[in-house]
Amino acid sequence: MGEKYDIIVIGAGPGGYVAAVRAAKEGLRTAIVEEKRVGGTCLNRGCIPAKAMIHAASLYREMKEGERFGITASEISFDYGRILSYKEETTDKLCQGVEQLLKANGVEMLFGKGILEEGRRVRVVSETKEAVYEAEHVILAAGSKPLTLPIPGFLLPGVLTSDELFRLERLPQSLVIVGGGVISVEFASVFADLGCKVTIIEALSRLIPNMDKEISQNLKMILKKRGVDVHTSAAVQRVEQEGELYTCIFNEKEKEIRVSAQYVLCAAGRCPNTEGLFGEGVKPEMERGYVVTDERFATSIDGVYAIGDLVKGMQLAHLASAQGAYVAGIIAGKKPYAELDAVPGCVYTNPEIASVGLTEDEAKGKGLGVKTGKFIMSANGKSLITKEERGFIKVVIENETDVILGAQMMCARATDMIGEFVTAVANKMTAGQLMKGMRAHPTYNEGVLEALEDVFGEAVHVMPKKRR
Repeated sequence: MGEKYDIIVIGAGPGGYVAAVRAAKEGLRTAIVEEKRVGGTCLNRGCIPAKAMIHAASLYREMKEGERFGITASEISFDYGRILSYKEETTDKLCQGVEQLLKANGVEMLFGKGILEEGRRVRVVSETKEAVYEAEHVILAAGSKPLTLPIPGFLLPGVLTSDELFRLERLPQSLVIVGGGVISVEFASVFADLGCKVTIIEALSRLIPNMDKEISQNLKMILKKRGVDVHTSAAVQRVEQEGELYTCIFNEKEKEIRVSAQYVLCAAGRCPNTEGLFGEGVKPEMERGYVVTDERFATSIDGVYAIGDLVKGMQLAHLASAQGAYVAGIIAGKKPYAELDAVPGCVYTNPEIASVGLTEDEAKGKGLGVKTGKFIMSANGKSLITKEERGFIKVVIENETDVILGAQMMCARATDMIGEFVTAVANKMTAGQLMKGMRAHPTYNEGVLEALEDVFGEAVHVMPKKRR
């Protein structure tokens, strides 16, 4: 039997490593188990590499469009191999930083496959050795993996997951993306900006369906303007290989349509990575592949917790990190400070998209009386300077109390600015309280005040509604 710890965390992604560092800071003897490299999906195969590629592709597109600002450049080109190297360099620096954080806080790193055994024991299996460790508490943070759809032809070599797409050494000339969620539209933005012919096929009636309807509509128009072919309410039937190309066959408006490309990306979401996580005789309560937990993230096994993509809810790195800190605090006997219901959702397209709390439709669906404020960013000075695409900021307010229920943004720097509304929703602030703060000029953030003022018909830069 190996050593005994206060806490063993299985998985060193954003949820796991944050939980481990927090626990260690509270004086708990902590170990973390990781099969591959610290940082999990987010740092290695998800958020960070994707955003690095988005930045590079956006920069290339902006350079080609420099004439709008009086800037002329000739022979603008890119080296896809160097873009990949930049992506890897960014990932490497962050992963090294996480390792240093763990070491500096006294967290012991155990490399290998972590398997939960009976009695809160964790078996760690690597290529060179196998050991069993004991813990007072175990936190399961094994993350997720790409979801593969049970559609004929999806096992063909040209049908890729997001992990496999990242590993391509050459830019695809054409790409069909099955799915219209966040992963889909972000990859579509990257490859379309780099000159790849991109087609999106989404089964539901609109892209990113969990966002505000207007955001979905605007995004579809912007992607089409940039050459992306978008099909919604389209059901994929099968994929066939035709020479060097792969043909995706789908039904749209009762018609069979065939689209061929060099590769097909399955971007239909992710599922919990529970394969091999539980030893013989160990089985926590599960529901549709997810580990069931209570409000404290405790599983049906005493002393065992689960966080992040293993549990139901939004699959987001920052949510997993907040849950990890929350559980570590509970184990240490501290009152957690995070409000886990106020979760920002971000999409790193151009323009960026961000939201928190309830949309207008969701609020009305809950029987709440609401009023809304909206500011079109084409009247914002900073947006005019940088010639942004049409965007907006919308805020949803409860009628009787003026409490901010949610906000939706589609504009430059939306993923940064949403933090102001997250704070407001988490603290149940009123519109009046958030309006007290002055916004600097010229900034994109001025649009926040304008949207809040519009709730009460007081926005300066919004044209007054015509009176009947």
